[in-house]
Amino acid sequence: MDILRFATAGSVDDGKSTLIGRLLFDSKAIFEDQLEAVERTSRDRGTEYTDLSLLTDGLRAEREQGITIDVAYRYFATPGRKFIIADTPGHIQYTRNMVTGASTADLAIILIDARKGVLEQSRRHAFLTTLLRVPHLVLAVNKMDLVDYSEKRFAEIREEFTAFASKLNAADLKFIPISALHGDNVVSRSENMPWYGGSSLLHHLENVHIASDRNLVDVRFPVQYVIRPHNATSQELHDYRGYAGQVAGGVLKPGDEVLHLPSGLTTTITRIDTFDGPVEEAFSPMSVTLRLADDIDISRGDMICRPNNQPKAAQEVEAMVCWMADGLKLQPGSKLIIKHTTRTARALVRDLHYRLDINTLHRDESATSLGLNEIGRVSLRTTQPLFVDEYARNRLSGGFILIDEATNGTVGAGMIIDSR
Repeated sequence: MDILRFATAGSVDDGKSTLIGRLLFDSKAIFEDQLEAVERTSRDRGTEYTDLSLLTDGLRAEREQGITIDVAYRYFATPGRKFIIADTPGHIQYTRNMVTGASTADLAIILIDARKGVLEQSRRHAFLTTLLRVPHLVLAVNKMDLVDYSEKRFAEIREEFTAFASKLNAADLKFIPISALHGDNVVSRSENMPWYGGSSLLHHLENVHIASDRNLVDVRFPVQYVIRPHNATSQELHDYRGYAGQVAGGVLKPGDEVLHLPSGLTTTITRIDTFDGPVEEAFSPMSVTLRLADDIDISRGDMICRPNNQPKAAQEVEAMVCWMADGLKLQPGSKLIIKHTTRTARALVRDLHYRLDINTLHRDESATSLGLNEIGRVSLRTTQPLFVDEYARNRLSGGFILIDEATNGTVGAGMIIDSR
């Protein structure tokens, strides 16, 4: 079975955690002791119903305030597909957490309170998901029970959001009216909304096509580790040399001619090993070990690709950066560590072109720095070449993180727009 990664986003109190709790509960994906603990906590707090949002809001501060602060990951499966859920916070000060949760998602669910309509934070999260190139977007109009399951209200929100989405790069957009609290249109179709002719949310999650979202054209294999067992008792392992990593793009097969960067030497794949044994082909996001016909000096951070389809070797990149550091600003002259695929180098911020107002999409070209949760376009110069693609073409080889040299903490996430 394939795996669908999806993230929930939206404004505060739109019901993101309750929706995930309802998905887990109605799909029988939680244990009895978990449900008993949630029921007990709900009673202790004086709630007349079982508060399913407690299944994801596990931090004490989250339960006290009734909000989501950190990204909560949950896992469940149906007969058709496995799922990894990232429940992201709605507050503006936790934008960096939302970016983290959505950066690896195949699909994003943006919740909107049917009473309040499309809010500023709803637009902000919609823009961020398209900036992060999340291929599929679902607008879940929640709390339909509080507007008497009104078809008119749903149509108004759909029309308003469609007008806003026309300014964004939203490839696949679907609208579903739901009530997370009562389970309407979450796992099964609701009898309260006979006017809605589409599928339930879970049915859409099970059937949305994601296989073609990954780049299967450009072969990209960043080397993470060189495996040399030196096992003297095993004839097979005595001279074993394999290059382990995660396929970041394309399809690899034994017999394929490949090129090594930065040396530029070519060789042939003789075998592809996995934990379960050799395979006849490897594709993103599989983690494999490549055996090559020739002994080439390959180490962590190098790239294996096709001779006639290479990433750009660049030391100067332009990128959109989401700044995540509290108390430290990104500004021209900042020196940081950049981690791109498996390659690590030092980087200098050459220029800050503009800061983006993600509410109005206005570019502030007078900005001199980026603060916490702010996004802007920057130019970076690295100490050694990075093997990059544009983020729009390949999210894995087009994305990077920035690390503070002093604390070794992640302070930014970037998406490459151009390189040279």
